[in-house]
Amino acid sequence: MIGYRFSEYIPEEQEDGKKAKFDQLLDIFNQLITMTAGNVSEALSWLTQLDKQYNLTDETYGIADFIDDLKAKGYIKEEKNEDGEEQQILTAKGEQSIRKQSLDEIFGKLKKTSNSGNHRTPYQGTGDENNTDRREFQFGDSMEQIAMTESIRNAQINNGLEHFMLTENDLEIMDKEYKAQTSTVLMIDISHSMILYGEDRITPAKKVAMAMAELIMTKYPKDTLDVIVFGNDAWQIQVRDLPYLEVGPYHTNTVAGLELAMDLLRRRKNKNKQIFMITDGKPTCLKEGIKYYKNSFGLDKKILNKTLTLAAQCRRLKIPVTTFMIARDEYLKEFVQEFTKINNGRAYYSSLKGLGEFIFEDYEKNRRKNVR
Repeated sequence: MIGYRFSEYIPEEQEDGKKAKFDQLLDIFNQLITMTAGNVSEALSWLTQLDKQYNLTDETYGIADFIDDLKAKGYIKEEKNEDGEEQQILTAKGEQSIRKQSLDEIFGKLKKTSNSGNHRTPYQGTGDENNTDRREFQFGDSMEQIAMTESIRNAQINNGLEHFMLTENDLEIMDKEYKAQTSTVLMIDISHSMILYGEDRITPAKKVAMAMAELIMTKYPKDTLDVIVFGNDAWQIQVRDLPYLEVGPYHTNTVAGLELAMDLLRRRKNKNKQIFMITDGKPTCLKEGIKYYKNSFGLDKKILNKTLTLAAQCRRLKIPVTTFMIARDEYLKEFVQEFTKINNGRAYYSSLKGLGEFIFEDYEKNRRKNVR
């Protein structure tokens, strides 16, 4: 028998230069498609301009080859619009590719786990994962929980080897941990200020939402994530709609966003519930009947009081609100601090670069709460 032969591992990308070039261009294309709100033609136009400037392709593989591969591999397809003209649009595979890249970019390479609902809590009891803690046997404990090695050792110490016997007092139990499921609502501000002052704030917010969606669907499939956007009004969007999300000529109706988030969480049966709110400004709008009450100058007391009332209501419902403020104005910090204190939630004054890491860390912390 010769046995196993080991040789140097050569990645597939090195064996196939065209595949490596396609993957490289796909990464850039996914970034551009996010920035262009899902406009495939515009993203390909930008990619062509980048190719001219930075020589992304060569004589063996060009942009036209890349477009053909996008179609052949099922990332984009051609479809007629309302005017009967052919246009290129993303497929479901293309949308998932963007979400996966966002997840890899923000949270790193996370492998799918087979333990659905894999959320540990600090509370011990009936569960499905052993921990390192041991305790005395109690009525109702199952046979599978008995730590046999430790129990036999106790019997030897208590009764000796000559009169060996195993009694109830000798038994040690391996504790198990609960697994908690979490329901999260992610609120994204799409008011006009999210693209003001020469800073694109909506694209990082979209990336975070896509990354969270992909994380939950792959690692925590029993968790739920609802995404809502708020401007003058608030409405729910589907995960597949995230790449196409755009900022509008809106004010910031935080009240409408919180009301919709609370309504969605009321329908969820999980005990762990939380709201993540990404915004860059103060609440400036209320809807009263069919009319809008708007004030962009400072913090309006009428709008502020209604917003703080909802913060208190969320606290009574045991729904923590974590606010990610993409701004550093002092008077906005005072508002966020008061809102957070009333809700007993958390607040981060985040730069765009660290937004994803902050949200991931807080997601991991909040998932341990409210389980008994």
